[in-house]
Amino acid sequence: MKKTLLILLILISSCSTNKVVKNHGSSLIKSKSEELIINRSNKNDILELLGPPSTKSSFNENLWIYIETKKVSTSIFRLGKRSTDKNNILIVQLDSIGLVKSKEFYDLEKMNNLQFSEKITSSAYQKDSFVYNLLTSLRNKINSPIERTRSK
Repeated sequence: MKKTLLILLILISSCSTNKVVKNHGSSLIKSKSEELIINRSNKNDILELLGPPSTKSSFNENLWIYIETKKVSTSIFRLGKRSTDKNNILIVQLDSIGLVKSKEFYDLEKMNNLQFSEKITSSAYQKDSFVYNLLTSLRNKINSPIERTRSK
């Protein structure tokens, strides 16, 4: 009984009450983004202030995205689960000569209020189209030797 109590005391005393914080991405992007001035700051100012972007848009090379995430460990009873403390995104739009055209800052509260479209995309082909008929006939020709061996 004394040994188990001693082991239990050692285990409890070795647990730290300090919360573990994991940062990912750029830090303090909200305060740094306030220093960016529209139509005055350029690419070099952004790179000096925030560093390289977390990602650039695939469709627009002049759309830079900075991400800041901070996760904090929850209580000891949750066994190491983390909750998101910060989830900030800064989107900077540049014009053709490299000046800041616009900037948008999103935090957790603003992201929770985003509305998503309920529309459904329809398919681009119809069952009576030429492409559908062509692909169906090709599939049938490919599968026909398999069907012959199954019937034997």
